[in-house]
Amino acid sequence: MGGSAVENASLDGARGGVLGRGFRALSIGIVSVILLIAFEATAVGTAMPVAARELDGVSLYAFAFSAYFTTSLFGMVLAGQWADRDGPLRPITTGIGAFAVGLLLSGTAGSMWMFILGRAVQGLGGGLVIVALYVVVSRAYPRALQPSILAAFAASWVVPSVVGPLIAGTVTEQLGWRWVFVGIPVLVLLPLGLALPQIRRRAAGPADGRRGGAFDRRRIRFALGISLGAALLQYAAQDLRWLSLVPAVAGAALLVPAVLVLLPPGTWRAARGLPSVILLRGIAAGSFIAAESFVPLMLVTQRGLSPTLAGLSLAVGGSTWALGSFVQSRPRTEPHRQRLMVIGMVLVVAAIAAAPSVLIDSVPVWTVAVAWAFGCFGMGIVTSSTSVLLLQLSAPEEAGANSAGLQIADGLSNVLLLAAGGAAFAAMGGGAVGAGHAVAATATSAHPGAFAAVFLPMAGVAVVGVWVASRVRAGAGSS
Repeated sequence: MGGSAVENASLDGARGGVLGRGFRALSIGIVSVILLIAFEATAVGTAMPVAARELDGVSLYAFAFSAYFTTSLFGMVLAGQWADRDGPLRPITTGIGAFAVGLLLSGTAGSMWMFILGRAVQGLGGGLVIVALYVVVSRAYPRALQPSILAAFAASWVVPSVVGPLIAGTVTEQLGWRWVFVGIPVLVLLPLGLALPQIRRRAAGPADGRRGGAFDRRRIRFALGISLGAALLQYAAQDLRWLSLVPAVAGAALLVPAVLVLLPPGTWRAARGLPSVILLRGIAAGSFIAAESFVPLMLVTQRGLSPTLAGLSLAVGGSTWALGSFVQSRPRTEPHRQRLMVIGMVLVVAAIAAAPSVLIDSVPVWTVAVAWAFGCFGMGIVTSSTSVLLLQLSAPEEAGANSAGLQIADGLSNVLLLAAGGAAFAAMGGGAVGAGHAVAATATSAHPGAFAAVFLPMAGVAVVGVWVASRVRAGAGSS
């Protein structure tokens, strides 16, 4: 099981927690790396419109987002194989290097296509790093500490979502959009200096002690298929015409067989244990994030809020998401993890279903903020718990491949469910779907039914997640 290779870690360090003497440098280093990757992911949305205008590339705007996502999918699969084969150190250093090179390419680009190339290189690096860091957790931390470090990972994504746009906006206005990209590589040096020696000491080699061996070429081919298929589906979703059925069908033809191979057998039928863990991650992330993308637009177009106030209505959710991650990390919750995950998904369902109630004028607009705070609390529990269970249910030599599967389920479901929600929104007269993860209305008079056509199906998807959450333990009677 994951974590067995580190059961002999220092008891003093384990008692001190992830910031105890034995783990402090490693924990600060790897969490800081994720924090910087997360900051860049949230900050780029603020700087992107300015960059696209300056580079005369507004027509290519969406590709700057999709390029990152599609190459990150390939990077995730590659990192899973590489980390299981040789240990996580090499994919981490290669990924950080690629991420930094991509940032510099985008930050110094003289054309939009060079900017997009930089984003693609960033995505490859980000995919390598994220998966390899999960393998580090499985190898370097005792099982008792894994929920806490994974909660810190979750918080590292939440904090930038709150402050990232503000910082990026200030940098863009005062120094220029290029500094949002070229400034981050320098900041990575300190956390790498802390983390890499610890990774080399604790988790450098393969779990089974046999370094080397060939990569699975079949899985690599399917990794390319899933990346290209996702790109074609994103392209089709951005242009809702009959002609777009051609790339949509081609994308699905590439995507479906690739997903069936790259995810554990039984994932799509919610087989108990690891397959349900990975499926739940996709259902929770996809339904919640797709719904959340439409909340600010609904508040602006239907209730007359300013964009700033609409965005702030979701801000408190960052704190409750972190709180949910913290709650699941407490040792006393471990025997009840499955029950806690079911409760978390119920909160997610309630939040998504309650959001469109503000389409009724008599419902206070702050209802969304309250509902989303509870939904984010549930997401904090579910997403961190799926990461914990994945490592617990993975043999050490399979941690990389299974971590890649978890990240694929997360990212791919975001794109597919947002594309489906955006298509329903546009079909009901709501407006046009924008760049992969954001929504833009072409008119301020979007029909209220367009929003209901997004939120209610997403709530239905999340209801399925409640059932899947009851199957994440291998034993039928587990709780």
